[in-house]
Amino acid sequence: MNGHVFEPAGAASSVQSSELLGFRPGTRVLIVNCDDLGMYPAINAAVVDSIEKGIATSCSLMVPCPSAPDAMRLLGQRPEIPFGIHLTLVCEMPHYRWGPLTRKEKVPSLLDDAGELFVPSPAGRSELLARARLDEVELEFRAQINAVADAGLTPTHLDFHCLADGGRDDILDLTVALAAEYGLAVRVWLEPGRRKMRQRGFPVTDNEFLDSFSLDIDGKAGRYTQLLAGLPPGLSEWAVHPSLGSEESRAIDSSWRVRQSDYEYLISPQARELLQREHIVVIDYSTIQQAWSQISALR
Repeated sequence: MNGHVFEPAGAASSVQSSELLGFRPGTRVLIVNCDDLGMYPAINAAVVDSIEKGIATSCSLMVPCPSAPDAMRLLGQRPEIPFGIHLTLVCEMPHYRWGPLTRKEKVPSLLDDAGELFVPSPAGRSELLARARLDEVELEFRAQINAVADAGLTPTHLDFHCLADGGRDDILDLTVALAAEYGLAVRVWLEPGRRKMRQRGFPVTDNEFLDSFSLDIDGKAGRYTQLLAGLPPGLSEWAVHPSLGSEESRAIDSSWRVRQSDYEYLISPQARELLQREHIVVIDYSTIQQAWSQISALR
């Protein structure tokens, strides 16, 4: 937490979200969020390490995944770790499947012809977004949010797994409405959504959003160092994907090298030293949640 009080500033585009959150103009503010908590045990362990020992500040939980119960146990033991819900409508692993929390007969529009969640390939995403009924999306999103509440845990925000800003305007609008209902923030990072949220007074990232899957594995540590050194003023967010790179990871996850290289950088002394040297302020989503909740309460 930054210790600042949220000060609404309307929809003035000249005011950065970092200023809405109480930071001085010119301050470089960064959220480092670990996505995919709950996918499998090596990710769970790496996410906890990356927050407790590294520079990560928050994480996002995939509730339908096989290791979500273990992740929720870890979060229950560590109430100081801020986490969001990584709303999940797809499954990218052909040999390590998960499905919706809602009974499949209640959400048929979210399933492919084999009765499974779509693969987030370009074609899979396109077909899902063409088929998905908004009422069925809401059923599944509520099931995922309520499962976390039933575990006695309190998230800070909602974001999306492999569907940028939900993939459709109506899905983003639904998610923002759910966030207001549950007192949460939403990660919004594509420009149309950011513009819409700014018009409503909600703080969102000021700068280009970083998804660690967009970085080359070779030379990644050097690239991260460049990005931190060159971080622009305002609010920035990195979505990182740490995992231990264990035998388990290599067996089930073709992206294990992406995840291992993220983990190695996040826990490196060099990363922490660079943040301090560059006077970058790291925050978590509880700061954003406070702002969103106050704005939503005024509506």
